[in-house]
Amino acid sequence: MTRPGDPGYAASARASATGATSAVDPVEPAADEFQWDDLGDVAGEPSTVARRPRRPWTLRRRLLVIVAALLVAVSAAIGVVTVLVFHSTSVDRLDASLRATASRATEVAPPGFPSDPRATVLEFLQVPGQPVGTVGVLVAGDTVVGVHISETGELLEPSAAATQAFAAVPPDGRPHSITAGGMGEYRALAVQTQPQVRSVLALPLADVNSQTAQLALTVAIVAASGLVLALALGSVVVRRALSPLAEVTATAQRVSELPLDRGDVALAERVPVDDERTEVGRLGGAFNRMLGHVASALSAREESEQKVRRFVADASHELRTPLASIRGYAELTRLHGGELPPDVVHAIGRIESESVRMTELVEDLLLLARLDEGRELAALPVDLSRVVVEAVGDAQAAGPGHDWEVRLPDAAAVVVGDEPRLRQVVTNLLANARVHTPDGTSVVASLEHRGDDVVLTVEDDGPGIAPALADSLFERFARGDSSRSRIAGSTGLGLAIVKAVVEAHHGDVSVSSEPGRTAFVVALPLAPSA
Repeated sequence: MTRPGDPGYAASARASATGATSAVDPVEPAADEFQWDDLGDVAGEPSTVARRPRRPWTLRRRLLVIVAALLVAVSAAIGVVTVLVFHSTSVDRLDASLRATASRATEVAPPGFPSDPRATVLEFLQVPGQPVGTVGVLVAGDTVVGVHISETGELLEPSAAATQAFAAVPPDGRPHSITAGGMGEYRALAVQTQPQVRSVLALPLADVNSQTAQLALTVAIVAASGLVLALALGSVVVRRALSPLAEVTATAQRVSELPLDRGDVALAERVPVDDERTEVGRLGGAFNRMLGHVASALSAREESEQKVRRFVADASHELRTPLASIRGYAELTRLHGGELPPDVVHAIGRIESESVRMTELVEDLLLLARLDEGRELAALPVDLSRVVVEAVGDAQAAGPGHDWEVRLPDAAAVVVGDEPRLRQVVTNLLANARVHTPDGTSVVASLEHRGDDVVLTVEDDGPGIAPALADSLFERFARGDSSRSRIAGSTGLGLAIVKAVVEAHHGDVSVSSEPGRTAFVVALPLAPSA
């Protein structure tokens, strides 16, 4: 490999550049190779490439990205400043050396117009102390002569293009950076020694540029290594710093999965807090205090509900005896042997019917209170097919103006539960369809198997349920509007009892309604023996 000042340096450099250019042919992309232009418009048509949605960044990832960006910015600023200062300092030292070289050459310059310019240049460069790579050029009138010192110490002539580049340096006594053809970059200083004579001395910038590139590479490697180490340590630090926040998140997740809507809630979840002086510590402490308030509120709610349930149960139980007495005395009066006035007979009949209705209401309230208290129901095999057939038979006798139909599966529909309560569910659903639909309505009660469940569906083609009532239909004392006309009165507890009994059997009940179709769907777990 040749260096600036070596024989044939410029020619070899030009040959290498020409050979590299000719050896590398332009590579056309393959026909099936993906091109970025495929994402843009083609002949004015928009791109059809779908973009995947970006995943949301976590807080830890954001912090690491911010730290990495700051480190990259600071490292880049420090590296650029360091490289620039080093390069500027190196060029200043080279300029000082160039001035010293020019001073030594000026001291040995012969007076007057040089008769032999080449000999004068050789005399410039043969002064002791001239560094390797020094270029000397003498411009005497129209004559331009240049010589440079090679690495072997020989005095060689540069190319004509390089000589002209050195000769073009202005004689202002200041160093200039020039590119001398294929010889590379130089710092050149021109001095006017005679009216038509000026000497140009130049030193190569190859070593300075090489040292600057080496320093830039070193800074980049050190910065990249530091960035990787900082990100690794930062990831550990951020993970440890955010671990209390992760505890808050995990605790909130566990609390959100607790059944808080009913029953006695044991809200013992708390966030471990090491130091409440930190931001995350204050958050954990506030979250713990909020959980304490929620637990207190839930306990107060449960205590209040228990009092209401006990009151309803006790009141219902106590009302059963006087209602039975009222009904008994009314029936006893009817058995009186004497003649009673018609208005008295009517009044006694109303007392008897209202006592029966109040007794049913009290029994329903007592059943709901007992179900709310979580009293155990019977757990015996119940054949729902038989229950549905018998309930539909009773409903047909009570509502002969409706069209009744039963659809049963081929396999047995056996569940584990309390038969009287399940019979009450079917009866209430059929009574709801009978009472709230006009005569001529078709009511279909069907059973089917869906996986591990037995599904009971009571469907009618009546006027439907108002959408505003759909959400509150299973609440207690909920009543339909006039669009579902009633022949007889209703306590509004029938569907509430259906929901309570079904949930007590670990099932689910739902309703879907539109004009011309209303369907109540009850799903109960199938008995294992079935």
